Amino acid sequence: MPSGERAEKIGISPANMSILKTGKAKALRLTTLDAICKALDCQPGDLLEYRAEPD
Repeated sequence: MPSGERAEKIGISPANMSILKTGKAKALRLTTLDAICKALDCQPGDLLEYRAEPD
Protein backbone atom coordinates (compact mmCIF):
# COMPACT_ATOMS: atom_id res chain seq x y z
CA MET A 1 0.00 0.00 0.00
CA PRO A 2 1.50 3.40 -0.96
CA SER A 3 2.34 5.81 1.88
CA GLY A 4 -0.26 8.38 0.82
CA GLU A 5 -3.01 5.76 0.79
CA ARG A 6 -1.83 4.40 4.14
CA ALA A 7 -1.79 7.91 5.67
CA GLU A 8 -5.33 8.53 4.44
CA LYS A 9 -6.56 5.21 5.81
CA ILE A 10 -4.97 5.94 9.20
CA GLY A 11 -6.16 9.55 9.25
CA ILE A 12 -2.83 11.38 9.37
CA SER A 13 -1.07 13.67 6.93
CA PRO A 14 1.48 12.30 4.46
CA ALA A 15 4.10 14.48 6.20
CA ASN A 16 3.37 12.83 9.55
CA MET A 17 3.46 9.42 7.89
CA SER A 18 6.94 10.25 6.60
CA ILE A 19 8.09 11.27 10.11
CA LEU A 20 6.82 7.98 11.51
CA LYS A 21 8.41 5.93 8.72
CA THR A 22 11.83 7.53 9.14
CA GLY A 23 11.83 7.08 12.92
CA LYS A 24 12.09 10.82 13.57
CA ALA A 25 8.87 11.03 15.60
CA LYS A 26 9.41 12.18 19.18
CA ALA A 27 5.93 11.05 20.28
CA LEU A 28 3.02 8.99 19.06
CA ARG A 29 -0.58 9.51 20.08
CA LEU A 30 -2.31 6.37 21.25
CA THR A 31 -5.19 7.12 18.89
CA THR A 32 -2.72 7.15 15.99
CA LEU A 33 -1.16 3.89 17.17
CA ASP A 34 -4.66 2.40 17.41
CA ALA A 35 -5.48 3.53 13.86
CA ILE A 36 -2.20 2.13 12.51
CA CYS A 37 -2.82 -1.23 14.19
CA LYS A 38 -6.35 -1.37 12.79
CA ALA A 39 -5.16 -0.48 9.27
CA LEU A 40 -2.35 -3.05 9.33
CA ASP A 41 -4.17 -5.67 11.42
CA CYS A 42 -1.30 -5.89 13.90
CA GLN A 43 -0.43 -5.35 17.57
CA PRO A 44 1.52 -2.35 18.97
CA GLY A 45 4.45 -4.65 19.83
CA ASP A 46 4.76 -5.50 16.14
CA LEU A 47 5.54 -1.83 15.44
CA LEU A 48 7.43 -0.52 18.46
CA GLU A 49 10.96 -1.16 19.63
CA TYR A 50 12.65 0.32 22.70
CA ARG A 51 16.02 1.93 22.07
CA ALA A 52 17.89 3.51 24.97
CA GLU A 53 19.24 6.98 24.34
CA PRO A 54 23.03 7.23 24.52
CA ASP A 55 24.31 8.74 27.78
